[in-house]
Amino acid sequence: MQHETEREKLMKMRILTDFNSYIRRNRKRFLVRQDPKVIWLTGLSGAGKTTIALALEKEIQRKGYFTKVFDGDVIRNGINKDLGFSDADRMENIRRTAEIARLFVDHGLIVICSFISPQKAMRDLAREIIGNERFIEVFVNCPIEVCEQRDVKGLYKKARLGEIKDFTGIGSNYEMPKHADIELRTDLWTIKKTAKYLMRKILPLIRYQKRKWLTII
Repeated sequence: MQHETEREKLMKMRILTDFNSYIRRNRKRFLVRQDPKVIWLTGLSGAGKTTIALALEKEIQRKGYFTKVFDGDVIRNGINKDLGFSDADRMENIRRTAEIARLFVDHGLIVICSFISPQKAMRDLAREIIGNERFIEVFVNCPIEVCEQRDVKGLYKKARLGEIKDFTGIGSNYEMPKHADIELRTDLWTIKKTAKYLMRKILPLIRYQKRKWLTII
């Protein structure tokens, strides 16, 4: 009987903790008047992820929303500079980024992440950490031939010459999302058209809406 009583106490504590967290998140949503999400852009190098992320940030800010952009190259030059490009290091790169993004979302911001994130398992991990209801996967779809033509840094050329190992699309596989929330064809659309289209898709998801209070039994 005593065991059951302790178990009931633990269950009540967990419910109260979850509810308090829910209250704090919704208070921040109310203060900033937006529904915080993580917009996760995935695609090959040269597909246009960073350019789209920055263009989307401007569009969102014009609407009066608060945003934060995390770019793969910037993150790797900072907090994740100790990581390489093995599958394990890439997974850790995504895990750390998702944990940081979750902290920003918990504080009411709309976060835009621009990462190749080549494996489905990596993207699933990010979704799990951030929360399915707060995660929007955007597939920046562009054929590798077009990405190579845009390659101003010459990374694809170096990869084909063997100077860069495990380069996504050449020495390492990219698993195309089969069920992305949003798909963008950057080989067919201009950056302006792409950003406008993405904004139309995103806006209803980030617009602040009052939510009904949970009933705890």
